[in-house]
Amino acid sequence: MRSVIYARYSDSAQREESIEGQLRECSEFAQRKGFTVIKTYADRAISGKKADNRPEFMQMISDSKQKNFDVVIVWKIDRFSRDKYDSVYYKNILKKNGVSVVSATEPIDDSPEGQLMESIFEGFSVYYLKDLSMKVSRGMTENTLKGKFNGGNPTFGYYIDEDKHFQPDPERALVVADIFHRYAGGENSKSILNSLRAQGLETARGKAPTYSFVVNLLKNRRYLGEYRFKDTVIENAFTPLVDADTFEKCQKLLSANKRSPSRFKPVEDKYILTGKIFCGLCGSSMNGVSGTSETGATHRYYQCHAAKSKRTCAKKRTNKAFVETTVLEYIMRILDDKLIVDRIVDTCFDLQAHNSTALPALEKQLAQIEREIDNVMNAIKQGIITATTKETLLKLEQEKEEIEINIAKERIERPVLSKEQIKFWIGKFAKTNLNDTEQKQRLIDVFLNSVYVYDDKMLIILNYKDGEICVDFDEISEAVNKKGNPDDSMNHQSSPKLVVGDPPEIRTPDTLLKRQVLCRLS
Repeated sequence: MRSVIYARYSDSAQREESIEGQLRECSEFAQRKGFTVIKTYADRAISGKKADNRPEFMQMISDSKQKNFDVVIVWKIDRFSRDKYDSVYYKNILKKNGVSVVSATEPIDDSPEGQLMESIFEGFSVYYLKDLSMKVSRGMTENTLKGKFNGGNPTFGYYIDEDKHFQPDPERALVVADIFHRYAGGENSKSILNSLRAQGLETARGKAPTYSFVVNLLKNRRYLGEYRFKDTVIENAFTPLVDADTFEKCQKLLSANKRSPSRFKPVEDKYILTGKIFCGLCGSSMNGVSGTSETGATHRYYQCHAAKSKRTCAKKRTNKAFVETTVLEYIMRILDDKLIVDRIVDTCFDLQAHNSTALPALEKQLAQIEREIDNVMNAIKQGIITATTKETLLKLEQEKEEIEINIAKERIERPVLSKEQIKFWIGKFAKTNLNDTEQKQRLIDVFLNSVYVYDDKMLIILNYKDGEICVDFDEISEAVNKKGNPDDSMNHQSSPKLVVGDPPEIRTPDTLLKRQVLCRLS
C-alpha cells in the first residue's frame, strides 16, 4: 500500500516537535502495517477548523487525483479536520480517488463499527474545540475588563506597551484625529485616501492605505477609548483619539453616503445528506438543487451529478424532505432498539482494545528492555563485569525510563472510553430534536454511512454491522396516503411497524450486498 502522511498543529506557541512527533508515530504505524510512505504533508501553526486555509492539506487533496497513493495516515483523526462538514466532504473526494484515511493512534478501521468510532472521536474533537473556544473566550473577556490587548490585528494610532495596554502612538494618533476632523468637515473619503497615499503613509501592517482602511477607521469605536469583546464593552478603557461629537457626526455622514444595500438571496435549507447520498443507478454523488414553481413556491431536491452535468444517467430528482425525513426516521428507530444499541456499544468498546496500536507497542518495547536488563544483571551476578557491561546497563535503564514516561503520557492523553461513556454518547442522539437542523446534521454525521437512491426505493446503510435497510417508495407513499398527513407518516412517535422479509438483490456501485433487510411500512 502506497501511503502519505499528513501532520498539523494549530497554535504558533506549539513547538516544531509537535510535527516531528506526529511524523514519527505515523511512520512507525506505516512500518507496522507494511505501508510504503512516499510523501509527507505538514501544516504548521494553522487551525484545523477550515480545510481551505491549509495549503499542504489542499495540495494533498489535489495530488490524490493522480492516484499515486492509496492511504492518508494521520496521527489522530482531528489532525485531518476539526470541521465535520469538511471532514465528510474531503474524505468523499479522497474516496472517489481511491484513497482512505487512517489514524495511527486511534482504534479506527474500515468496518462499520470502526466508522462509528471515527464519528465518536470526531464528535469529541468538536466538543474539545468548542470547550477550548469557551476557555479562550473567558480569558479574552478578562483581558477586555482590564483594558489589555487581546491579540489580532493592531489598531492604527495605538501601540501596545509591555503590560499589553493601548497607548497613543505619538505620530499616528495625530493622523487618526486629522482623518476624523477632515471627514466631519465635509471632505470625502476618496480625497482623504489620496492625500494619505501622497504622504507615503503606511498602515499598521506596513502597507499602503486603501479605501476600506479609511472607512473602517472612521467606524472604529476604539478611537473613543471604547474596548469591546463580544457582549463585554468597557468605556474609557484607554486614551481616546477623537471626541464623541466628531465621531457621531462622522457616523451620520457615513450612513448618508452609504450605497443602498444589495439584495441577497435568502439562504436555502441545508442539505444534510451532502457527501453521503449517491445515485443508485450510476453511483455518482447527488447534490442539492432547487427550483421555483409558477406559484412562486421553492421546491428542493437531490439530483444525480451525472444526470445533471453529464446527461449520462437517467436518474430522476428525489424530493429533499422525503429522503431526509425517511433516513432520519430509520436512524431514530435504531436508537430506540436497546439490543442494537447494546451491540454497537460492546463492539465499539472491544474495537478499542483490538485496534489500539501505540500503547501495546510501547508495552512490548518495555517488556523487551526489561528482559535485556535481566540478562545483563545475570551476567553481572556471574562475575562478568566490564566497561561494556556497565555502558549497556546504563543505556538500557535510560531507554526503560523513556518508554515508561511515554506509556504514562499515552494513558493520560488517550484514555480508553468506557462502555458507559460510549453508551452515554450514543444515547444523547435518541433525544435529537428533528426540528433543529444542526442536531439532525450531527445525527446523520455519526450514524449514516451512505444512502443509495433509486427511482422506486433507496438503500440506507448505517454505521453498524448488518445496518443495511432497503426502503420501498411505493409503500411509504401508501402509508402517507392512509395517514393523510405527510408529516405524521414520518413522525417518530407514531411510526408504522417494520415487517422483515427477503429482499430482491440490489447491486450498489461498489459491491453486491450479501445481506439486506427489506423494511416495509404497513
